[in-house]
Amino acid sequence: MKTRSLFFPLALSLALAACGGDGRTPLLVYSPHGRDLMLLFEAEFERANPSIDLRFLDMGSQEVYDRVRSEKANPQGDVWFGGPDAIFARAAAEGLLAPYRPSWADAVPKSSQADGDLYFGTFRTLPVLVFQEKLVPADEAPTDWDDLMAERFQGKVLIRDPIASGVMRTLFSYRLARSLAETGSLDAGWAWLGRLDAATKEYVANPALLFEKLVRGEGWVTAWELTDILLQRAQGSPLGYRFAASGTPVIDDSIALVAGAPHQAAAVAFVEFAGSAEALRLAAERAYRIPARTDLPVDTLPEWARDVLERMTPAEYDEALAAAKAQEWMAEWDRTVRGRGAKSGGG
Repeated sequence: MKTRSLFFPLALSLALAACGGDGRTPLLVYSPHGRDLMLLFEAEFERANPSIDLRFLDMGSQEVYDRVRSEKANPQGDVWFGGPDAIFARAAAEGLLAPYRPSWADAVPKSSQADGDLYFGTFRTLPVLVFQEKLVPADEAPTDWDDLMAERFQGKVLIRDPIASGVMRTLFSYRLARSLAETGSLDAGWAWLGRLDAATKEYVANPALLFEKLVRGEGWVTAWELTDILLQRAQGSPLGYRFAASGTPVIDDSIALVAGAPHQAAAVAFVEFAGSAEALRLAAERAYRIPARTDLPVDTLPEWARDVLERMTPAEYDEALAAAKAQEWMAEWDRTVRGRGAKSGGG
């Protein structure tokens, strides 16, 4: 892969940046993308930019938002890489992000570009239904979101804690926005979340623990994003998945510069790298990511990605409403639904 020439225009500015103990410029990236992708990108990025020492902190997208917000007066991170655009929109409204239009910006859809060039989509993240293959026969696996509440799965559902998870916030907000569109009220959406709560055995603190519990049989089914499931399957985990028949709420997984980033030139270099055609193809081939760019011919993507794009049906719902209301709705869910079962509901 020819990556060394990608960022040579930044060489002079990087030479002026503050350097770490080994003479390289430290670059701190906050990301929920996990070690598989971040270690891959760390190696490739540093190979193309030997004067930069890329470091990353792995945490949920809501946790990244909270951290960047708490550090606003004294920013520590340089780049926020990964998470639903809804969370990035909140950060942008609070002045937590810095504008920058990368050279690849025109290759992503307008819907994946923020006003003012504050963030851009890099990947398309797909929530799916997940089941433990040793415990759930393929013909009994969930095929739509409602199946998570089926009698056979009562008390066997594990859910990633949505307070810290952008993926689960998106899924929960999708259900509420759909309820409002179909009935003019949130009541059906709250009732749905109440039934899911009644079926849920545990809200799990992080994805790694979620997978461990599923593999051990502590839970049978969940909802999570496709990339992690494909990585788990590649490592031999008995986790199967299905796309929901009623539609998948596709997440624009974004990237942005942190406002006041201490190493802005290095941060710009990483944003350029992360959305480059070379990096996106590498991520698709080795880390199961679907690129947001529309200028990459489908036949250049790996077979798994072509198969997914053929089988997945995007859900239609008011994404702008869901994004705007997500924080309010999740706070309401935490107060009135969590741990209260089917009798719960928002007020």
